[in-house]
Amino acid sequence: MSSNYVPPEGLAAPDAVALSANHQTPTNAASPLPVVVIGGPSQQQDSNPYVNMEAGDFFGDGLMKDDEYGDGSGSLVSSILTAEGIHDMTGFTIVCFVILVGDMSRGVMFPTLWPLVDLLGGTTVTLGFAVAAFSFGRVVVSPLFGSWSVIYGYKNVLLMSVSLLLSGTLAYAQAQNVGTPGFLIFAQSLLGVGSGTLGVTRAYIAEITATRARTRYMAWITAVQYAGFTVTPFFGALFIKILGDNDYQWGLLRLNMYTAPAYFMAFICFSTLIALVTCFQDRQRLATQKDKKKSKRRSAIDEVANRTTLIGLTTYDACIIGCMLLNIATKGSIGSFETVGVNYAESFFDISPASVGTYVGSCGTIGVFALLSMGVFSVYATDVQLICGGIAVMVVGILSLAFLPEDPDNNPSWRYLFAIFMVYSIGYPIGHTAVIGLFSKIVGRRPQGTLMGWFASAGSIARITFPVMAGFVAAGNIRNLFVILASVLTVSAFFVLMSRKTLALLSS
Repeated sequence: MSSNYVPPEGLAAPDAVALSANHQTPTNAASPLPVVVIGGPSQQQDSNPYVNMEAGDFFGDGLMKDDEYGDGSGSLVSSILTAEGIHDMTGFTIVCFVILVGDMSRGVMFPTLWPLVDLLGGTTVTLGFAVAAFSFGRVVVSPLFGSWSVIYGYKNVLLMSVSLLLSGTLAYAQAQNVGTPGFLIFAQSLLGVGSGTLGVTRAYIAEITATRARTRYMAWITAVQYAGFTVTPFFGALFIKILGDNDYQWGLLRLNMYTAPAYFMAFICFSTLIALVTCFQDRQRLATQKDKKKSKRRSAIDEVANRTTLIGLTTYDACIIGCMLLNIATKGSIGSFETVGVNYAESFFDISPASVGTYVGSCGTIGVFALLSMGVFSVYATDVQLICGGIAVMVVGILSLAFLPEDPDNNPSWRYLFAIFMVYSIGYPIGHTAVIGLFSKIVGRRPQGTLMGWFASAGSIARITFPVMAGFVAAGNIRNLFVILASVLTVSAFFVLMSRKTLALLSS
């Protein structure tokens, strides 16, 4: 690639960066961290908030907070530096491991969480609060971690979060010694706080990957996250098989099927800390300025986006909120399965927690492959089609459990496996990932980090409210829960179909 870079029409050439032939990242003498600074003459800002956001100026002050050149790719220089692939493969690998560990802390404990709650004297309502506590911790700190990563750098924030995650695993291991469900809920909250770095890790990946391959790498990290909480129940099931009812105790150190997953995660967290300290190279970004020039096509889309709908919102705002509600519906459904899955399998199918962990892990593995195939699926289907198809598959799986008699002798285990397969292997990974893709395309040139943070928070809120709701409903009649989930998903798909033309236009 030549160093005589000619910017696309409408973009001013960077005047504060010398693009060398080997594309070395410019550095700021006042900071040991690599920085990217792009300057340009400031132009008169449009007073329309949508237009300002379209250009990446979320606050209308001419400063590009996230996406300097309007394609979700980070700065122009970063795109050139990474045009051939991942700029920092070591950093990419470590960040993927951080993402994996964050959701492993939920997945590994999944097979034994309900038995532990039951052992501590809790009910399905207690279980709902325990599951929700994880997402509560995550949603509380996600915005803070995002802003701190800009101020203090990625490395410091990731070190702090993994340290908190390590503390949470050790607290979880002591829940049986303390003997109260409240302490277990506290430990779950601490685990959630430690795993609240999804926005930070996504921003880092966006900086070090090539623009042309951004979707592929984002799909990879989504697959890593999904594997964390759907594949790793294998480990929890393995500990149940190995330890069974055995209980070994040396003072406060206690080893059994409830504590082994926590100590295993503590070891993984400690290993991640070592990798961050010894191998991870920090990065830092600065706000920049940019000239703005919009095409006629973009102006036409802006006109549609700024129209006022019947509910008083602009079309753009309505679509953004709609995608967040879709996120809530799909994330909430999977959160409800996570809450009642083991209890339902025991009551209606006489399936052991170890077997449930194996089922979920196997179906989650298939789901990971489905995620890695999203690039192929998107060639033959639109985002709207993938969303509706994924939701339809989820509804079929959920309703297959809604009308079964509470008699394990008359309920074959394949019915449960079929439902888990439909939800974990096909419906959720395809439908939910398509929701993320649609949201990102609608956001377009506006600051991905800011709005993605709100999107992630909506998902975490779903994982708080739905598990609590599932716990209360399951305490009465668990079949009603599946009817409620199927109804929510069906209504969501209906509104997507009704809005498909508008969604296609704004996401183009």
